[in-house]
Amino acid sequence: MPQLFEVHPDNPQQRLLKQAAQILHDGGIAAVPTDSSYALVCHLDDKAAAENLRRIRGVDDKHHLTLLCRDLSELSSYARVDNRQYRLLKHATPGPFTFILEATKEVPRRVSHPSRRTIGLRVPDHKMLQQLLDIFGEPLLSTTLIAPGETEPMNDPDEIRERFQGQVQAVVDAGACPREPTTVVDLTTDEPVLFRLGRGDPALLGLPVA
Repeated sequence: MPQLFEVHPDNPQQRLLKQAAQILHDGGIAAVPTDSSYALVCHLDDKAAAENLRRIRGVDDKHHLTLLCRDLSELSSYARVDNRQYRLLKHATPGPFTFILEATKEVPRRVSHPSRRTIGLRVPDHKMLQQLLDIFGEPLLSTTLIAPGETEPMNDPDEIRERFQGQVQAVVDAGACPREPTTVVDLTTDEPVLFRLGRGDPALLGLPVA
């Protein structure tokens, strides 16, 4: 059974977050709440952990994984961002948006899109997750926690522990969590393209909802 870390949503216990961060540093997979839904996260530079992440989620290498970053400064180390893209990012971060951008050399090729060399990036608006990222010290590789064969993301820590025992090493419970994935916007073209409508309001980016 995955280790459960029950933390306060506004003042999460640092010792518990340090234990969760150590599991990630050691190659484990964790299920963590975000400002959209639960996500699976692992160490970016751990090849085996990234492969496990894809296997648990049931996706291939063409599925965009996402880097959870602490702020726009950190994000810009892992993605090529021009002035136009940066202005759009400032409007919607932190928040429930994922942006598809061209990856820099800081991103291992095996986790970016195989043909496009792109990756998803986002800055979550979630106190516990922001503190976990601070303690971890670098971005976390992530994917929305949608069980294979399902269409809706998961948000119940007890159900997650039961369903993914033997696959996930840690589950963080920080109270109520939404159950809607992020809005995904592709910024690699001349004009932003709404790739998936989710919790984030596209109007913040001047995008119509088709």
